[in-house]
Amino acid sequence: MPELSLFAALLVGLLGGGHCVGMCGGIVSAVSLSMPGSRPQWRLLLAYNLGRIASYTLAGVIAGAVGASSLFLQHLLPVGKVLYALANIMLILLGLYLANFWHGVLVLERVGASVWKRLQPLSKRWLPVRTVLQAGMLGTIWGWLPCGLVYSVLIAALATASPLQGGLLMLSFGLGTLPTLMAMGMAAVKLKAWLQRPWLRRLSGLLVLLFGVVGLIRLWV
Repeated sequence: MPELSLFAALLVGLLGGGHCVGMCGGIVSAVSLSMPGSRPQWRLLLAYNLGRIASYTLAGVIAGAVGASSLFLQHLLPVGKVLYALANIMLILLGLYLANFWHGVLVLERVGASVWKRLQPLSKRWLPVRTVLQAGMLGTIWGWLPCGLVYSVLIAALATASPLQGGLLMLSFGLGTLPTLMAMGMAAVKLKAWLQRPWLRRLSGLLVLLFGVVGLIRLWV
């Protein structure tokens, strides 16, 4: 998979921070408020976020493996080209989302609602957060929260048709979300405000979109 795809996934995570705050902000606040002492502890916040990113990476590995299994049909259908085209189409759609032109990718959140109903009650056993283990386990569970942004990148991970590349793609996305959620947990709102500037979102969105367009062009030349 081209390195540009990993960079694009990182940008999607970083600039999609506003959506991340909306989806995960509540639990991040709960983690912060449940910590011992008067100030949030960065180690517990980091453990929570690393647990969340670990779940994203595992989901990417699984998606990549599913995509790889479909290549057994290569002799019947041009599966490789279809998956490559799908990955770049998702980059285009994610670019439109980042640029605030189109939010259709968020419809995908409905897909994981039934799974989340079974997982969400498990998070209660790890609250209040007092140890790194509790924070990490809580993050691992919340990494499966239905999120259109996550699912969109996950489709691109499936299209890599590789467990390794799928995992790396989701890892890049997860690392991109880290600054915003860590900043929120530490009550640092300046970073969030800067990342939500319209010109920056449009520029980054168009850059991600360009990666997808270039990928589709390369498919046909």
